[in-house]
Amino acid sequence: MKHILLVEDEEGIVQFLKQGLEEEGYEVSFATDGAAGLALFQSQRFDLVLLDWMLPKMTGVELCKAIRLQNTKLPILFLTAKDTVQETVEGLKSGANDYIKKPFSFDELVERIKVQLRDKSEQEVLTLGSIEINIQKHQVTVDKREVSLTQKEFDLLSYLVKNKGNVCSRTQIIQDVWDIHFEYDTGVIDVFMNSIRKKLNLKVEEDYIKTIRGVGYIANE
Repeated sequence: MKHILLVEDEEGIVQFLKQGLEEEGYEVSFATDGAAGLALFQSQRFDLVLLDWMLPKMTGVELCKAIRLQNTKLPILFLTAKDTVQETVEGLKSGANDYIKKPFSFDELVERIKVQLRDKSEQEVLTLGSIEINIQKHQVTVDKREVSLTQKEFDLLSYLVKNKGNVCSRTQIIQDVWDIHFEYDTGVIDVFMNSIRKKLNLKVEEDYIKTIRGVGYIANE
């Protein structure tokens, strides 16, 4: 049974989500403030975190960053009333894998949870020039130097390399990597790509991922 950590300060939402998710077959533990959520995270093993943005004692963004310092792979989804692009980018840059706006459809939330918990244990090694990606170990190396990527950075890089030689449009990337099938600001992809490029720290002649202006990206050797 998958164990979900829910950190939310509105009691009505807590009870609604706890009951609904338990009926879907998940185990749910919850906290009503950020500090308690961090303590709970550190005391038990979880498969996914549902995190409210506005929390007492420690904000959702602060808690997300604290969790990421200890676990880079755990899926984190924000529950938020925030709706500007800047705020969305801030949440994703703090380490979240996805977010869903309040008020939200419970069915949509369940589907997003399923996407994050989908088995990704395929045994596969991808290469792009000096870059090597071990899917099973969640490991990226450049000339044998290990590079630490967040889960979403890893997913985005892997997706581009799997589609090596093909132009991947921003719409395709949002649908396939973020699993979002509605209108969405694709500018967040550029934020993640900039971070990936900095971490890979490739030489100019090893610029394996090209930006296709107005369209998307292509990975090529």
